[in-house]
Amino acid sequence: MTDTTVLHTPAAGPSAPTAPVTDRPSPRDPAPAPAGPGADTRWSPRLWGALVVLCAAMFLDALDVSMVGVALPSIGADLHLSDSALQWVVSGYVLGYGGLLLLGGRAADLLGRRRVFLVALAVFAGASLLGGLVDSGPLLIGARFLKGVSAAFTAPAGLSIITTTFPEGPARNRALSIYTTCSAAGFSLGLVISGLLTSAGWRLTFLMPVPVALLALFAGVRLLPRRGDEHRASGGYDLVGAVTGTAAVLLLVFTVTEAQGAGWLSPRTVGSLLLVVALAAAFLLVEARTAHPLVRLGIFRNPGVRRANLTALTLMGSYAGFQFVATLYLQRLLGWSALETALGLLPGGAVVAFSAGAVGRLLDRFGSARVLPVGVASMLLGYALFLRLDEHSGFVGLVLPSMLLIGAGFALAFPAINVAATSGVSDDEQGLASGLVNTGLQVGGAIVLAATTAVLTAGSGGGTDAHAQLAGYRPALLLVTGATALGLLIALAGALRSARTTTARQGAAAAQEEATTWAKEAEEVRSGH
Repeated sequence: MTDTTVLHTPAAGPSAPTAPVTDRPSPRDPAPAPAGPGADTRWSPRLWGALVVLCAAMFLDALDVSMVGVALPSIGADLHLSDSALQWVVSGYVLGYGGLLLLGGRAADLLGRRRVFLVALAVFAGASLLGGLVDSGPLLIGARFLKGVSAAFTAPAGLSIITTTFPEGPARNRALSIYTTCSAAGFSLGLVISGLLTSAGWRLTFLMPVPVALLALFAGVRLLPRRGDEHRASGGYDLVGAVTGTAAVLLLVFTVTEAQGAGWLSPRTVGSLLLVVALAAAFLLVEARTAHPLVRLGIFRNPGVRRANLTALTLMGSYAGFQFVATLYLQRLLGWSALETALGLLPGGAVVAFSAGAVGRLLDRFGSARVLPVGVASMLLGYALFLRLDEHSGFVGLVLPSMLLIGAGFALAFPAINVAATSGVSDDEQGLASGLVNTGLQVGGAIVLAATTAVLTAGSGGGTDAHAQLAGYRPALLLVTGATALGLLIALAGALRSARTTTARQGAAAAQEEATTWAKEAEEVRSGH
């Protein structure tokens, strides 16, 4: 095991899942990568092809998030949507994605990862086509929600296919680094591609992913391993847990998204939050008592899983908040165009795209517990540098150094989070672990973004002059920086625990070696007499 974090296996008992059936793999399956530090890490062409299919789906998910942002003004003008209705073109996707990730992850475990991935990818292609052809706001929002739902199934299914195909260690670290790189590349390129496509027509931003998704679907049918379907987790379906858990997450994302317009202390917002708490309590009660839970609560005994999910929540939230503030600042205050803004933010994505191999080697050498805080610290420094923004800031002095640091931090932190979130987890719960960490990413993005928007609006007081805008941007960036600092504390706690555990293991090994030496010497003395 590469990661130095102490990992606990699932507890035995009536709530623990039974071992998967070890059927013989299909001859069409790509052979799993060899395990062990000294094993041959070369991958077959079929294994590479399967990884490319999974990366293509993640690339499309990230591309879809970023492409729609630049196209929103054109969509609003063409479909006659108000600002409040227009935000749901973005929020509809987040609602479907964040709300159903847990269900998507567990469905992959129970129904088969390959099957769930391919069906969801087909739905994604159909929803993309629908979004490019509709002529009304509600239908477009519905298409976006459907795309989010499909992504809620492809993301955990795809990640769990990787973690069950590539064993823990160098092979998995390398695969997850490439996977994360494709996500960052999709997000960064989406900004640029959208700027180019929107000039020809906003519908192209919805239609462009269709052929890519269909090509990935065709390749996936031929290349994805069937072991993911043969080795399904056993057990029944936790319908009550699925309903309460999904309703709690959906309502939380919806409430946070709507709170900016309704007011954080309004009766509707407070009532919705109280209902979220009630649903969450009911969900935990059900999961603790049912024989086959949607989320086996014992998975959180794994300290790496706990820290990975908490860190994911803070990091994705802070990044979403930063991008929102930075985009408004560059376009509204500095007067940059949408394409100039996309190109200005591109260096961060470029760092991630060119660092996949190096990050995999760092994870092999140091483990996720040590790499993660370094990545978070780099992102924290990048946000802190951006606090120097003023009316005359430029690309070289402000944007470039911040984006390089944020990109380097992203490249280190997010593969480490994925490694930690899935390490020490049995194969029949990899979908659950993947769904949990992706839920943390999406819910964190929704919560921190909503809080950042509220702080920005309160700070500016509705003013449009440069002084008023800066009065909103700075406290909003302070909130982003604070959320990242919290993530750094969580990551450092994991690194310290890992260091103490390593020291204890080394001490125990040294003591054992010394005891063995004394025993040998004593035996030699007795033999001599």
